[in-house]
Amino acid sequence: QVQLVESGGETVQAGGSLRLSCVASMQLFSTYAFGWFRQPPGKEREFVAHITWQGDNTYYSDSVKGRFTISRDNAKNTVYLQMFYLKSGDTAVYYCAAVNPTWCRDSDCYTQKSKYDYWGQGTPVTVSS
Repeated sequence: QVQLVESGGETVQAGGSLRLSCVASMQLFSTYAFGWFRQPPGKEREFVAHITWQGDNTYYSDSVKGRFTISRDNAKNTVYLQMFYLKSGDTAVYYCAAVNPTWCRDSDCYTQKSKYDYWGQGTPVTVSS
């Protein structure tokens, strides 16, 4: 049984930073690619960032590029999302998700939430101005 557990979300002032963590209880963690998505209040869930199974390539939405960094530690079965220069528009519930890279290899695929196989329960981030 696969379980993804996010943590690190909290209320922070605009301009501040946070690091989210996603611990995966799953076999073959190192063979899966991972993404972070977020769902702002009253809006659809949207793509934020993706990292390949090797950890050698990352991809970001335009809204977070240059401010957020996704990384992974295969020894700890953990994926991170480091967030800097937070804005009120970053307020959302943040979700970690895992996708099999065998059939999802480019941004046309891994930016789509329907392509992901496993999801966490989310962690809330509130940015106050």
